[in-house]
Parts: sequence; C-alpha cells; structure tokens
Amino acid sequence: MSLKDQITEDMKTAMRAKEADRLSTIRMLLAAIKQREVDERITLDDTAIVGVVDKLIKQRKDSIAAFQSAGRTDLADKETAEVAVLQAYLPARLSAEEVNAAVAALVAELGANGPGDMGKVMGAAKARLAGKADMGQVSAAVKAALSK
Repeated sequence: MSLKDQITEDMKTAMRAKEADRLSTIRMLLAAIKQREVDERITLDDTAIVGVVDKLIKQRKDSIAAFQSAGRTDLADKETAEVAVLQAYLPARLSAEEVNAAVAALVAELGANGPGDMGKVMGAAKARLAGKADMGQVSAAVKAALSK
C-alpha cells in the first residue's frame, strides 16, 4: 500500500471515529499533496509525499514558535497536535550519531574542506538523506564537519 493510500485510509478511519482534529489535519495533508500534483502535473511517489509532510511539519514548528512568543498557547497546542498527526507519516529518522557518520562519509567522499564547500556537501546530503533525517540537524552536522 502506498503512503498516499495509507493517508486516505486514515482519513476514512478518522471520519468513522469522528476525530475532527485528526481528520482536518489529514485533509490538509491530502490537499497539499493534491496541490503539488496539480501544480507540477505529476503523481507523487512516497518519497515526494514524505517531502510534503516534512514541509508541513516545518511550517507547523515555525508557527508554534511564533504563537508561543506571542503568548497564544491555545494556537500553539493546536499546531503541536497537527505535528503529532503528521509525524506518523514520516519514516523512522536517523539518530544524531548516524547523521554525523553519514555527513562525515559524504565530506570524505567529496573531498570537501572548509565552509566554502558547504553547498556542495548539503546538495549531496539532501539527495541522500532527504526523508531520513531532519535537514536542520544535517546542516548543523555539515557545519561541524567542515569547521574541523
């Protein structure tokens, strides 16, 4: 079963269980997937759908930070609940040690040294680790590896 089919089945389950918050989050995810498919005139595979989920989670985390700084805990709690629903559709993430090891291997493979090579390393890291690791964590690992 593809990830898109799983999301659709989860939407039906949430409808039957009358879970309004979960249902609205899943519908928002499906709308984002459909929007990207229509805009680019393609059918998204599981990897691209994980990218959409990652983007939505990042947006939610940015919103949470903004709402908390503004003292709107009610809205921050709603966004946190949405993040929890969306994270169910992400594959298992790499640990910090695994990310550091993968970045170190990439730096050695590309022969990169110094902060000037960050773009080259990040491009390769994004291709290899997209959907498997938080790209913010990967970026920090690349900076650390290139500053040595």
